[in-house]
Amino acid sequence: MRAPDPEAGFGSTVGVLAAGQLLCWAALFYAFSAFVLPMQRALGWDKPTLMGAFTLGLAVHGATTYAVGAAIDRGHGRAVLAGGALLAGLGFAAWSQVSAPWMLYACWALLGAAMAMTLYEPAFNVVTKRYPTRYRDAITRLTLVGGFASTLCYPAVTALMAAFGWRGALLAIGAVLALGVAPLHAWALRGPALVAHPAAPDAQADATLHQALRTPAFWLLTLCFTLYTFVSAAFWAHVMPAFAAKGFSESQALAVLVWFGPAQVAGRAAHALAGRGVSLRLLGVVVLSAMPLALVLFAVGSTVPALIGFALLFGLANGLVTIVRGALVPEVFGRAHVGRIGGAMSAVGLLARAAAPLLTAWLLLGLAGYREVMGVLALLAAGAAVAFALVRRPATR
Repeated sequence: MRAPDPEAGFGSTVGVLAAGQLLCWAALFYAFSAFVLPMQRALGWDKPTLMGAFTLGLAVHGATTYAVGAAIDRGHGRAVLAGGALLAGLGFAAWSQVSAPWMLYACWALLGAAMAMTLYEPAFNVVTKRYPTRYRDAITRLTLVGGFASTLCYPAVTALMAAFGWRGALLAIGAVLALGVAPLHAWALRGPALVAHPAAPDAQADATLHQALRTPAFWLLTLCFTLYTFVSAAFWAHVMPAFAAKGFSESQALAVLVWFGPAQVAGRAAHALAGRGVSLRLLGVVVLSAMPLALVLFAVGSTVPALIGFALLFGLANGLVTIVRGALVPEVFGRAHVGRIGGAMSAVGLLARAAAPLLTAWLLLGLAGYREVMGVLALLAAGAAVAFALVRRPATR
């Protein structure tokens, strides 16, 4: 009997999932800020009320990520990714009809669950299981395409709102997710995964969640990515006030931040073209060490060119950290329970991301200004790099 092709359907499956990541990230993560001002004008709600809905969505994302990973481990990856896109579409449709804050919060509770079912990690877990010999290549492709989500989002949402108003724009986005992305996910992941499953090189390759929890590697990686996620979320929540504190106008701030996306994509593209032979551990140490350096550069920078240097370094590191995060967990713990292990690890970080904007605002009350806040964030980012450098693959179960 002919052995199954370990690359069967690789190109089409990864291509469809990459397109899904592009659209889901644009809709579920980046689009919210574009609707804040139109909703505020139309409904008269204040910004804390509106921002609270997004915070709730991020918290639900963190709270549900383990259950999503467990479902993928049980072989339900197709239902997770297709169902998540459908749920996102229904959430956007419901959002377009809100007339009271509780309705918006209910919508974002649904959309938070949809985030957990669609954004990066479930797709990483699915391709890791379907293509065990090429999952790192697949993760690189997914992040490379997904990196354009912020570039796509804002002009697309602006055009939709100009044509249909904010409620109509939400309906249109919901239709794309429910009628476009969900069926494509279902099509790409149809049937069994026709892949070869090479034997694990040692017993640790199939570590269960219980076994992983008993290793220093799990807790060091959890600490690393929790600190990184907190720092990233805190920075982006406060980036415009931080620029204003430096005396920069909004246009000057945007002239700096516009470099973030291209740097992120450039880093991923360079890795896709020339980075396959680079150890994930070495790559992780380098890019995580770049984060505190970038934040220090932002703290002390006072000119647009200096801050563009920050944006390039920050974007490059941020783009590559996503690849490291997605590929290292199966390398350290194996693929059999990657959904549960990755989900448990991510849950803490995602909850930290939800809390980061508020905790940073409290921190600001006790410090002299944003220069000092950036210094604290740089120290936390350095802690993430140290934790990562200390990770060692467990020798036995």
